Amino acid sequence: MDVDLFDFDLPPERIALRPARPRDAARMLVVETGGKLSDRHVRDLPGLLRSGDVLVVNDTRVIPAQLEGRRGEARIGATLHKRADMRAWVAFIRNAKRLKQGDIIEFSAGVTAVAEARHPDGSWRLRFAGNEPVEVLLERAGRMPLPPYIAGKRATDEADKADYQTMFAEREGAVAAPTAALHFTPELTEALELAGIGRETLTLHVGAGTFLPVKASDTDAHQMHAEWGRIDAATALRLNAVRTAGGRLIAVGTTSLRLLESAADEQGVIHAFEGDTSIFITPGYRFRAVDGLMTNFHLPKSTLFMLVSALMGLDVMQAAYAYAIAEGYRFYSYGDSSLLLPKG
Repeated sequence: MDVDLFDFDLPPERIALRPARPRDAARMLVVETGGKLSDRHVRDLPGLLRSGDVLVVNDTRVIPAQLEGRRGEARIGATLHKRADMRAWVAFIRNAKRLKQGDIIEFSAGVTAVAEARHPDGSWRLRFAGNEPVEVLLERAGRMPLPPYIAGKRATDEADKADYQTMFAEREGAVAAPTAALHFTPELTEALELAGIGRETLTLHVGAGTFLPVKASDTDAHQMHAEWGRIDAATALRLNAVRTAGGRLIAVGTTSLRLLESAADEQGVIHAFEGDTSIFITPGYRFRAVDGLMTNFHLPKSTLFMLVSALMGLDVMQAAYAYAIAEGYRFYSYGDSSLLLPKG
């Protein structure tokens, strides 16, 4: 498909630079089959779902994956985006033209890494020195990797350490938050439980590639980034049982949705999954594992806007986004939410 079909005009003032407080006070646009729109808030979620439905959340935890350092006199910036092994990560490099294989990058707090290999996409594999776990080194020298559309407008600060982490975060490895779940609070999860709405978790370590623009003019020419995910066998069994009993699986975030769809077979049965997925969902895709999606508002011409257009229809989502912009909804990672229900 022509990538320009997924374009729209977004005024810069619609980009949220801070989250709503409390988190579940964020607005939520409900989009139903046929394009019906309803203005609600995230705290209304228990009344918008049915008893027996299950929300599927991503328990990945964001690591402080942005590093600033030097190679000699050259300033080098690194954004880690995918683990290669226990001591090596693949990173996008700023000022990469000053880097060659074998160079040592000196980051702050005594953290160093060797530029081990350059990948065809321009990223580098960095191998960290020492015996301490890399996660410990990153806590010492790194900072939270806010998306470029926020980081370009303000500096990362202490508040982001909590704001850019979901309440479900347990398994370290993400370099971007599964932002749909940023809206949840203990009060909301308690209300959902009282309403008979279940919750299951999976893990997908979100990579910085999620922010990469689609440079191709046609979706068929776009190479999707790979991310590591896991659904254990017991969770897969419980998810299948929900649908057998007539409940709906509502993915909390595009990360959860992509992993569920990667783990499902042609009959819609979800299997245990562990490994990389580079699934790219565009209009025409037949959804097998999910019945709805809670997600934030995404960038124009992004793979994520293509995904929501596949779920609800491109015309429906273009109209929904136009409405959201006109009504003052806040966009992107710290922005408002939407609940997409293609089957009512």
